Amino acid sequence: MTIRVPLALGALLVALALAAPAAAQSSVQTLHFKYGPVKIAPGQNTIEIDENQLKPPVDGWITGFRPNLTYENGTVPRVDVIHLHHGVWLKNLRPLFAAGEEKTRFDAPPGYGWRYRTTDQWHMNHMIHNLTPTPTQVYITYDLDFVPATAPEAAGMQEIDTVWMDVAGGNAYPVFDAKRGRHGDDRRLTYPDEVRGAPRVNTWTAPVDGELVGTAGHLHPGGLWTDLKLTRDGRTVRLFRSRAKYYEPAGAVSWDVSMTATPPDWRVQIRRGDVLSVSGTYDTRRASWYESMAIMPVMFNAGGTTGKDPFTTDVDVPGQVTHGHLPENENHGGGRLSGLPDVRDLLARPLANGSGSIPIQGFVFGQGDLSSPGRTGRPALVRRGRSLTFVNRDARQTIFHTVTSCRAPCNRTTGIAYPLANGKADFDSGELGFGPAGFTAAANRATWATPKRLKPGTYTYFCRVHPFMRGAFKVKPKA
Repeated sequence: MTIRVPLALGALLVALALAAPAAAQSSVQTLHFKYGPVKIAPGQNTIEIDENQLKPPVDGWITGFRPNLTYENGTVPRVDVIHLHHGVWLKNLRPLFAAGEEKTRFDAPPGYGWRYRTTDQWHMNHMIHNLTPTPTQVYITYDLDFVPATAPEAAGMQEIDTVWMDVAGGNAYPVFDAKRGRHGDDRRLTYPDEVRGAPRVNTWTAPVDGELVGTAGHLHPGGLWTDLKLTRDGRTVRLFRSRAKYYEPAGAVSWDVSMTATPPDWRVQIRRGDVLSVSGTYDTRRASWYESMAIMPVMFNAGGTTGKDPFTTDVDVPGQVTHGHLPENENHGGGRLSGLPDVRDLLARPLANGSGSIPIQGFVFGQGDLSSPGRTGRPALVRRGRSLTFVNRDARQTIFHTVTSCRAPCNRTTGIAYPLANGKADFDSGELGFGPAGFTAAANRATWATPKRLKPGTYTYFCRVHPFMRGAFKVKPKA
């Protein structure tokens, strides 16, 4: 992670336009901001927190938020090339809005808005993946629906604050693993409820009476839904389930998804001392999902009185998706052969260096890389009960790599839905590299050894950070 405060932010574009026809005489404006350029190094996968001066020029109310990621010319990068892991807009060091690669849009109900003052300090917490070995630069763009404080509509505006509901308690890098097939007959994992020993930091206690007026969830591929619940006097009721609607032909395995949000008339009355909690549910039948998230920002109107009592009225109504299929998710992958060999047909050989280690350097596995010709491309051979050790030499350039099992032969085209962490044996190295603990994806080590329990056979793997990287090794019997 790098922290740079202040930071020269580069290009700024603020376009003011009426959001409704002139005949309606609406004072709602659309403000378009272009944050950047953000320079993305080859293979970058780090968190940055920068000062953000791209905000409305006058006091007023924000009533809508729509995020995106673009190149300089305005085109949107393919998700399998440049990936918006997350962006969090901080106001006075508290989360205001957030976006992941599903690019959920947030709209306050009519008559409600986030109060904005020009004296507010804004920062941007962003994590952008470069899934390629090529440097580039991008812009984080966002549109704000904005009502100036001098507009007639501002007079009766109800103020909302963002309550940040996160299963990991709002850590800088709030992630958990949802491993395949280990969580009951339904083959689903609900975090933190079904994980023994998981910290219970997924709650918020209402400091005053008020009303909740909106929410939507954030998940990673494999995620099915997030649940928002309320507990009062020992009784618990679900307030809303934000479902993931996948447009992905292969199902719940990619970023080709949108989340459902509460309808505009959703209102929930809460009391001081009520406890909100959030959980996230992932499908663990088909693959393991590493470094997953489950977040549900909630719009809270302190002192509001128009909500319904969730213990007498069913407020858990169906949600509405905030957008449809996005064109940047067209490359699903896995549909055809990529020219990589089927390593099951190749002879394996012991490591050439005799050290038992495989270097990872220049986005290539030192032995058994499916893209390497000749002897280097032949799978490494290890005897059962022993390990192969991988060493990330790219870590010196702050490039993280993983060694993650995938189903053999794991040689089809890369896309947002392929490859998956679905090998016949689950293993994952974590992101080999270094960075501040809790603020980065780094495992803070450069080496990892394969499990000694693996049975004889062929094992294929890929890098979750750069999924075009594929490799293989073979385990032979003890004797």
